[in-house]
Amino acid sequence: MSETTNQHPSRHGGRRMGGGGDRAKDFKGTLKKLLKYMGSFRIGILIVMICAVLSTVFNVIGPKILSTATTELFTGLVASIRGVGGIDFGAIGRILLTLFVIYIFSALMSFLQAYIMAGVAQKLCYRMRAEISEKIHRLPMSYFESKTVGEILSRITNDVDTLGQSLSQSVTQVITSLTTMVGVLVMMLSISPLMTLIALVILPVSLGLVLLVVRFSQKYFTEQQRMLGEINGHVEETIAGQNIVRVFNKEEDVLRQFRGKNEQLYHSAWKSQFLSGLLQPVMTFVGNLGYVAVAITGSVLAVAGTITVGDIQAFIQYVKNFTQPIQQVAAVSNMLQATAASAERVFEFLEEKEEEDVAEEDAPFAVRGDVSFEHVRFGYDADKVVIHDFSEEIRAGQMVAIVGPTGAGKTTMVKLLMRFYDVNAGCIRVDGRDIRTMSRKCLRENFGMVLQDTWLFRGSIMENIRYGKLEASDEEVYAAAKAAHAHRFIQTLPGGYDFELNEEATNVSQGQRQLLTIARAILADDPILILDEATSSVDTRTEQRIQKAMNNLMKGRTSFVIAHRLSTIRDADLILVMKDGDVIEQGDHDTLIAANGFYAELYNSQFEGACG
Repeated sequence: MSETTNQHPSRHGGRRMGGGGDRAKDFKGTLKKLLKYMGSFRIGILIVMICAVLSTVFNVIGPKILSTATTELFTGLVASIRGVGGIDFGAIGRILLTLFVIYIFSALMSFLQAYIMAGVAQKLCYRMRAEISEKIHRLPMSYFESKTVGEILSRITNDVDTLGQSLSQSVTQVITSLTTMVGVLVMMLSISPLMTLIALVILPVSLGLVLLVVRFSQKYFTEQQRMLGEINGHVEETIAGQNIVRVFNKEEDVLRQFRGKNEQLYHSAWKSQFLSGLLQPVMTFVGNLGYVAVAITGSVLAVAGTITVGDIQAFIQYVKNFTQPIQQVAAVSNMLQATAASAERVFEFLEEKEEEDVAEEDAPFAVRGDVSFEHVRFGYDADKVVIHDFSEEIRAGQMVAIVGPTGAGKTTMVKLLMRFYDVNAGCIRVDGRDIRTMSRKCLRENFGMVLQDTWLFRGSIMENIRYGKLEASDEEVYAAAKAAHAHRFIQTLPGGYDFELNEEATNVSQGQRQLLTIARAILADDPILILDEATSSVDTRTEQRIQKAMNNLMKGRTSFVIAHRLSTIRDADLILVMKDGDVIEQGDHDTLIAANGFYAELYNSQFEGACG
């Protein structure tokens, strides 16, 4: 819709995305929202928590039980050397069997919690995608005119996927890590409070390293998600406009822009991954220092007879199990940052202001087609008025042509009529009823549209035409195609009406795409028609034939026709000539030509240009 190119907010003006900047806007608030959002899955999460705790508890008591087997083996070996006894393999066998059963049960609980949590995470993603999809249809047009398609897609794909993957790992990991730390600490204290105190010296060092890494890496995780959205938007625009890019030799400019964004993504991703990757080697080093201290202390206590050899072996295992959860918490903290950054962007989208609809459940009604504009005033921005004071009465069945130079407000009038935007002042009435009192759904059911920018989806030609009236029979589809002069070219395609259009419908020409959208509008058979440069992409001969079909179609229907080719609207009942948001002339073609005003100047200039 070229008429509004400079009238609505810039497509790039709203490109800053949720979570932009150096850090998340509200890390704690986002996590609270996420926890509340997960409330419907609380039973599953509760089962996951119970399974994770049981798995961890049985895993933690394992080394203590194993220590009795080690002590039994050591004591029996010493007694055998001294000749006063031997090794009781029966007792050791019973201990090992008990240990085997415990570890099997622990593994079973671990498998169960992982299975349930994966289901919860994917159900959460399913729900989010569904809500985002529904939200898209409730957002005002101004939102889509200020955002790129790639940005919106990024929230449905990258952010929701990141959220699901990190949740399925982080929730169980947090429970397991905390339970392990508490359980291991209790077992260590039961063996030797002194050795526990020495082992705990590494805790503040480990915790300090974790907090330091989290502090620096959080902003890079957020920046990484933001740049993913930027790159998605850039790539989507580039692919969609590949013809234009090549025609104007802008390949290098596009590549330069991509390299810049890719460079930013590289640096933010590299820094976030590098910082999180530092934890493992540093924590391993700190843990090894703890092992040395525990081994030396344990040896002294064993010689003194304070603890057994099995206890030393168990304690060393516990020290390892104590430092490992700290590393896991560090990894989880990184996942939580990615989770918060993604969740913040998703929630920001879900909380966007929706179109206000005072009559959401408005019942369908039959429209005659009387339309009136009463002192309409509108601007995409409050300080930039596009339509100043427009009033007009249009009777049912009239063909109204709206003409004027680019930026005059022609397409804006149509957007207001369809309630893509609401007027700032005045009102628009259909059959005497203010359209703001109608639900958008019921209002738009009475409008058929053919736009300059064709929209077709991936599917057969039959399905694309039938989109205008889903219950239409094949015969009705054929009749609509014939009326739009599309039937002949469709029959030449492989498969005819079953020919599959690709995603961008580029396997048919622009003019053929236009014919298909016209056929779709004919099939819909709505009482009010809006034709925005509907024949702009077809040749003159086809245009003349389509114009005849359109004239038959528009009989008995109120029609709004936006046209640059003024020769196509000479038969209009009323021509509104717009300039700078105001109707400066109106009347039929002969009247306006006779007036020798702005319309006559526009009309004559087209033929002068054609002759020149």
